[in-house]
Amino acid sequence: MTSVLYDAPGPRAKRRNVILSVVFIAALALVLWWVYKTMDEKGQLDWALWKPFTESEAWTTYLLPGLVDTLKAAALSMVIALPLGAILGIARMSDHKWVRVPASVVVEFFRAIPVLLLMLFANEFFARSTDVTSADRPLYAVVTGLVLYNASVLAEVVRAGILSLPKGQGEAAQAIGLRKSQIMSNILLPQAVTVMLPAIVSQLVVIVKDTALGGVMLGFTELLNSRGTLAANYANVVPSFIVVAVIFIVLNFLLTSFASWLEGRLRRSKRGTGAVLGAEDVDDLNAAEVGGTFGTGADK
Repeated sequence: MTSVLYDAPGPRAKRRNVILSVVFIAALALVLWWVYKTMDEKGQLDWALWKPFTESEAWTTYLLPGLVDTLKAAALSMVIALPLGAILGIARMSDHKWVRVPASVVVEFFRAIPVLLLMLFANEFFARSTDVTSADRPLYAVVTGLVLYNASVLAEVVRAGILSLPKGQGEAAQAIGLRKSQIMSNILLPQAVTVMLPAIVSQLVVIVKDTALGGVMLGFTELLNSRGTLAANYANVVPSFIVVAVIFIVLNFLLTSFASWLEGRLRRSKRGTGAVLGAEDVDDLNAAEVGGTFGTGADK
């Protein structure tokens, strides 16, 4: 039996895959056991270090406010970066050089600069050239850096998604007299969304994680920065890192799960109904088509 992409594994290949799976699971179990023993020997599993996370004060004072700031910065960055990236990606495909060249320069420039450096530049800009207060400046700088970098990356995702579609669709639309703006908005972009969605979600996950850079360098009170204050008060550095890591994993898992559901829904909505037409239905359709053709000719 063969597949479109590969040959079905035979008995030897199946046996080899089973052996490799067993070896991998055993190695993973040994690593987890070593981590557990090491943490136990170092006293990192003592209940006194984990007890604060069972009390409301650690969450309401440190973790939840930090989580709110993380979600706020990530949400603002996503809302601004997604449409800006779409605009830049479409502009890079323009037939007009005065539109295509500036868009390409902007995308290549901001995509080449590390996002942390963009945050630092933005922080200095807001400090020296605007009236933004020192309390709001870290949020503004983090959002600005994330928007500039991720919009440039998303612009390439949009451009690649559109270029991946068959050229015949655009040519057919041109043949019936549609303008390029109509082709892009009504034909290409709706189909490219499904193709681009996995890459877009990956970039959104990056946005959520990169908010931590603002906490490290700019004092932005996001989740990781709040963890440092919590660990200083309760002297539980390693447990606090583990808890924050689990929170990030849950956030990103929810985001990717929603994207998978949305992608499946979009794919199902583009499929046919699957209804089987009988001979009478086909005759009715043909009769309607002929009648419509004659009616059009009579009107002319």
